[in-house]
Amino acid sequence: MLEQPFFGRRLKQLRTERGLSQAALAGDGMSTGYLSRLESGARKPTHRAVDHLAAQLGADVSVFDEEAVGDSLSQALAIAASLESDETLEALERALTADAGTDQDPPLRWQALWLVARWHRRHNRQERERDLLEELVALGERLGQPALRVRGLAQLARCLRARGEIGRAAEVAAAAHRLAREHALAVPDVAASLLALVSVESEAGRLADARTHADELTALTADRRDALWAEALWTGAAVRVRQGDPESAQTLLDQALAGFPSTGNLDLWTRLRVAAARLHTQKSPPELDTAERYLEQAESGLAFLGIPALEQDVTSLRAELAFQGGRFADARALLDRVRGAAPQMTYRNRVRLDILDGRLLIVEGEEQAGLDRMRALAEEAQASANIDLAADIWRLLAETLSGTRDRA
Repeated sequence: MLEQPFFGRRLKQLRTERGLSQAALAGDGMSTGYLSRLESGARKPTHRAVDHLAAQLGADVSVFDEEAVGDSLSQALAIAASLESDETLEALERALTADAGTDQDPPLRWQALWLVARWHRRHNRQERERDLLEELVALGERLGQPALRVRGLAQLARCLRARGEIGRAAEVAAAAHRLAREHALAVPDVAASLLALVSVESEAGRLADARTHADELTALTADRRDALWAEALWTGAAVRVRQGDPESAQTLLDQALAGFPSTGNLDLWTRLRVAAARLHTQKSPPELDTAERYLEQAESGLAFLGIPALEQDVTSLRAELAFQGGRFADARALLDRVRGAAPQMTYRNRVRLDILDGRLLIVEGEEQAGLDRMRALAEEAQASANIDLAADIWRLLAETLSGTRDRA
């Protein structure tokens, strides 16, 4: 006979997948109270109950078998690992849900969680990614393997940073780096921990620490020419931009742009060009023509990627270019296009949209509304420990007010 609590969890999962209420599943042959106790694990199922529920679900009784569910996860993982697509990863996530609580093969589950979390990250579904990574980190602790622990912690830190949860992200990233060093892990694991740590330190305004760790990262990956090397250069460039050294930042970013081919990783190749475009908008004076060229290159990659979040990043950057070029009506139209599509962005990029809205309000004659908007954004960023972002908002507010008064 099938054992509890697995049977109850599996029964509830199958019912909710089909969109059935307990009353609909119970039908005429079972009370909803008895079904509820089965789902909670309080009652052991009888053969008659299993047959009835399988018939109500339109499935064979084997769907309740623990071994079959474990086989389903391994099969879904094999398929997704050999051909990553939305369809195979959706199937893998369903198998993960069905496998929840069975504890049959923790390393297998860890690998499945990693793949599904990475898929959600590509689509900027950060809340779901965080939930998966929290489970993955806990599972890594149980397995006791330092490399798995570091990989989970580093990715969780990056996810938390993307959500704007800087305080916790800093703690998690520091733990990942400490573990990687203590256990003398391989270069990719140490580098992953540093990538997370540098990005969080930058957001928190700890630029001296971020620069030290960024230099450690670029030295660590100097002999490579892969995605890790390109990300290290990009990260070092981002720190230098925030330190007010755009020329040094461009030197590093140019190395990555020239040395990392689109065949290596089209997603990263495209994001590097978006980063380059943004860098040239941040120079003084901004180099809008160069930024435009990089955006055109990024758009050639977008045509093959189909990642809505990245498409929105490019459109929002185009809106910023329009604003800096004095084409305020174009900037407003592009901004409204992104907002109308329900933005799927990191916390920082979502705030950038709101900053641009505040700046546009000011130049459109609604100065007080724009001021209030940007002040609220700066205070929110500061309260959540995004010190660097808060400083950017105050700077951009001052520049906007100055420019508006000059035009008047």
